[in-house]
Parts: sequence; structure tokens; C-alpha cells
Amino acid sequence: MLAELRVRDLATIADVTLQLGPGLNVLTGETGAGKSMLVDALALLLGERAASGGVRPGAAKSVVEGAFEGIDAATRRQIEELGLDVEEGRVVVRREVSAEGRSRAWVNGSPTTAAVLADLGALLVDLHGQHETQSLLHTEAQRDILDAFAHAEAERRAVAEAHATVAALRAEQTALAARRDEVRRRADYLRHVVDEIDAARIKPGEDETLQLEARRLSQAGALVEQAQRIVEVLEGEGGNALGALGLANRALAGLEKVDPMTAEWRELLDDAYANLSELSRLATEYASSVQEDPERLAGVERRRDLLFRLTSKYGATLEAVSATREEAAAELDLLDTADTDLRALAARRDATEAALRAAADALSARRAEASDRLARAVNRLLPQLGLAGGKLSVVLNPLEEPGPHGRESVQLHVQLNVGLEAKPLAKVASGGELSRLMLALKVVLVKHDAIATLVFDEVDQGIGGETGAQVGSALAEVAERHQVLVITHLPQIAARADSHLVVSKEARRGIATSDVQVLHGEDQINEIARMLGDAEGEAARRHAQALLRSPAVAKRR
Repeated sequence: MLAELRVRDLATIADVTLQLGPGLNVLTGETGAGKSMLVDALALLLGERAASGGVRPGAAKSVVEGAFEGIDAATRRQIEELGLDVEEGRVVVRREVSAEGRSRAWVNGSPTTAAVLADLGALLVDLHGQHETQSLLHTEAQRDILDAFAHAEAERRAVAEAHATVAALRAEQTALAARRDEVRRRADYLRHVVDEIDAARIKPGEDETLQLEARRLSQAGALVEQAQRIVEVLEGEGGNALGALGLANRALAGLEKVDPMTAEWRELLDDAYANLSELSRLATEYASSVQEDPERLAGVERRRDLLFRLTSKYGATLEAVSATREEAAAELDLLDTADTDLRALAARRDATEAALRAAADALSARRAEASDRLARAVNRLLPQLGLAGGKLSVVLNPLEEPGPHGRESVQLHVQLNVGLEAKPLAKVASGGELSRLMLALKVVLVKHDAIATLVFDEVDQGIGGETGAQVGSALAEVAERHQVLVITHLPQIAARADSHLVVSKEARRGIATSDVQVLHGEDQINEIARMLGDAEGEAARRHAQALLRSPAVAKRR
């Protein structure tokens, strides 16, 4: 429930805090005192579009904060699915709107967006204010009301799941058929790709090997000359490296005889001799192996040209060319398997569509049985709520085929006066009538509605007397299972309050300023007497006391 609502610098409100409790919370006050402004503040807190014009003159920003407590496990899971945290069953929401119209919001201290606030608000508060778009006007909400009354949660879930599966299978069929047709159009090209690459018999790393071989063949004479020069330096007649090492060996032998310490040099000399001997051998073999071979060079270049053409057409590397070949082959394989796969998908789709039809039939049966019961239950209440000629009916409009919500749309029709044609609710109901229709539905659906807090503004528009008492009774009945906040001008409703708050307005420093007080005892009697038309008169006070002592009110206390 909404435990606290604090509003700062919004229109006539400087700084007001509403402490709200369970049950029926009633907000009263003179016309223009700012009662509906508090509902507007709550709407702003729950994602309503922000406007700079609402910021109090002289203030930099408007701030609205709300603390919601006692959040149940099911609602907590839905809130967490929005990416928000619930701390010990509590959610604190803050919204700021600057004088320039910029808006910021936080949930439990973490920044969020107005869109997320709207989703969160839909879980926490059912708001029916005079400036709000009434959820009851939307066919989706009307469908949800009927399904909740019909206890059709399982059937709705079965229809939604079956429809999603059918849609997925249809999409898979369409995609596979499109791929098959595309492959058919490209089949000749794909076969050419596979055949051309297969004919090349590509070997991994072949391009690099051929490049090296081409360089060696094209420069064979120069390579032989350089290798032979190495051999000549190491072993040639006259001065050569290996001969020099032989002289060094004899000199070292003489040193070792006189100074044994020089024996440590022997290993270095032996290693040098062995390494140069091996280098001479390798250079000799290399010079013998490299030969000018114009015919082989031409063959290598032809092969390199072939590989270059393939990489130009099918990929930058030989690995990419091979991958292109595998992709083309896989697409050709699709031609062999697509028809079989499409037949299997069609069989699965037929079975799932049959399941969808069965689930939709079950949901339709639930709705058909519940629609008359819902209408009768609401119609019994309407005369008591000031709609003596009112009559609600539930219309089920068949669809061409079952959708994600069943095989029919649900629409509430209403006849507000005897003799008039029943029309869709959105076309005939005013704000006050709509609030009372919603109130009647809430009374009927009170066991099914998961939203903890209900807010009614204008619910008593155009009524009074006994009808007002009946509206108060209906609100009290809803408040037994929900937290209800109602703005009213009727003393019959105010007398039933579990918590009575009054809004007043006065000029402070030349600016109209609203304030809120919680009423008890004599203060409540005085306010109800004012609502009866005579705040100072004894008759009005006695009437107010009588309302507060009435059996229905006393029972609630």
C-alpha cells in the first residue's frame, strides 16, 4: 500500500505530506483547495508526463516522493522483472520536475525512467482521476476484468503459449521456404562455386609455399652464387676461416702445455669449428639443390594465378575460399532436406493449431459463462451508485482466427438511461459515471484484483443523499481488501473513512498555499458538518455525529 506521499513545490502545494493507512482514506476540502492536485502528484510519481507549468512560482523544481510498503511476493516478482529492487517489502519512488520541464526519477535511490515508473505504477496503484486516461476504457483492461472474474488464468496462459508456438512455427516455415526458393534460384551458381573450388584441390598454406618457391626459382643463379661464396670463404684456397681455426688450434695446444688454465678455451674453439663446418656443408648442399628451371617456374606461376583468381572471387585467403565452398555445399544440401523439413514443420504446426483452437474454445467457454454473471452482478449495484437506469453488458466479438488472447475481443457496453441504446463504454461514460462503473466492478472483482491501492476522484460527481451513502458503502466494501484513497465532497462517504484528511488553502507570502491535516474527533465532526453545509450550525454537527455513529460506520470502527 501507499504509506506516505510527500509533495513539494507543485502548483499551490509548498510542502505537504500525506500519511496514509490501510482501508478507506478520504480526502476532503473546499473546492479549489488542491485535492485533485494531490492525485495529479501521485500520477506524476507513477510515470505521468511531466510539465514545467506545474512547478510552484519561485521554486526551481517540483518533488514528489512516495513510500509503498507491504508489497506481496507476487507483486515483488513483477517489480523485480522490471529490473527494480524491493527492499524488505518496501519501494520508495522519487520524481523531480524542473522549472524548465526536465524530469528525473529514482526507485529506492537508483535512477530510472518515466517509462519504468509507468510500468511500476500499473503494479502498485489503480488510479481513476478526472485527468487520467481511464484504464476501463481500453478493451485490454475490459478483457482482463472478465478473465479475472472467470478465473480464466490457466486458459489464458494456454492460449498465449499455443499462439506463440504457432507463430514461431509459421515464421520458421516461412523462413525455410524462402531459403529453399532462394537456393533454387542460385543453384547453378552454387554448383559452379563448389565445382570450381573442388577442381583446384587447394591445400592449406599452399599459397605461401608457392610464393617462396617462385622467389627461389626466379633468382636461382644469384642464390647459387651467394651460397658458393660462403663455401669459398670457409674452405677456399689461401686464407679461409676453417684453415684459420686450424692454426688457432695448434697455437692453443702450445698454450695448454705451458698454462693449463687456457684449456677452458678448447670448447669454444671446437664449437666454432663444428659450426663453421656445418655451415659450409649446408651451403654446399643448397648450391647443389638450387637450379634454374624455367618450366617449373612457369608451372608455379600458373598455380599462383589460379589461387589468386579464387581468392579474388571467394575470399581473401585460401581458408576463406574453402569456407565459401562449404557454405555453398550446405545451401545445396538444403535443397535435398528442405521439403522434408517443411512437411515436418507443417505437421507440428497443424498439431499446435489444433491445440490453440482447443485452448481458445476453453477460454471462450469460460468467458461466455462469466460474462452474464459479471453483468448481472454489476447491474445489481448500479442503481445504488446513482445509475438507476444503468445497465452493463459484456459483448464477445468473434475474431477470424484465434489470437494471443483468444478467439474473441471483449467489450463492455453500457446503457446509462432506460430506452437508450447500449454503446461501448468509451463512447458514453463521463468521468463520474466511469468512476462509479469502475467502483461497481471493483466491488464485484474485489477478490480478484491484485493491485493494492485504488484511487478514486469524481466517484461521487452528480450524486448525493441515499445514493451517496450507497457509494460510501461500496467504497468501504472495497477497502476491506484494498487500500482506497477517495476524493469526495459527500459527508456520507467521509464519515466512513478509516483515515480522514482535509485539504485547505490560504495565502502565504502572497502565494496560494495548500495544506493537509489528518482529522480526529471534533475536527472530523466539524469538517463533516461543513460538508453538510453549515460548519457552525448545531443541526449540521448533530447530523455529522449521527453519520459517524451510524451502524455501518460504527461496525468499521
